[in-house]
Amino acid sequence: MTESALPILTVVAVALVDVDGRVLLAQRPEGKAMAGLWEFPGGKIHPGESPEAALIRELKEEIDIDVTEACLAPFTFASHRYEKFHLLMPLYVCRRWKGVMRPREGQTLAWVRPLKLGDYPMPPADKPLIAMLQDLL
Repeated sequence: MTESALPILTVVAVALVDVDGRVLLAQRPEGKAMAGLWEFPGGKIHPGESPEAALIRELKEEIDIDVTEACLAPFTFASHRYEKFHLLMPLYVCRRWKGVMRPREGQTLAWVRPLKLGDYPMPPADKPLIAMLQDLL
């Protein structure tokens, strides 16, 4: 299969940054693809859904916080070819939310200093985003 023939999977992710400048990572739970790897929270965009609406929905479903579209700042994106699909992932930065984070899908959460992000094993698509976040923060 040629690269152009791969289906494109669009997912959206966010770097949640706390008042101390740390970034939230979530560890993929057992039973999911790439279980054990750390990632930025987010998920698939449903048909007809904007990336911002998908993030707002996913953050409520995954970690029980409320985010408004105004608090989501587009930052960069990842484009990565996996074996069976090509991933396109916009990454937003968010510094304001309401609620207390609690993992709702069996994942582990960790607040990580930007310079330590590289210490966490991540899916290949997420890795290039680390240096950009370190430069920002």
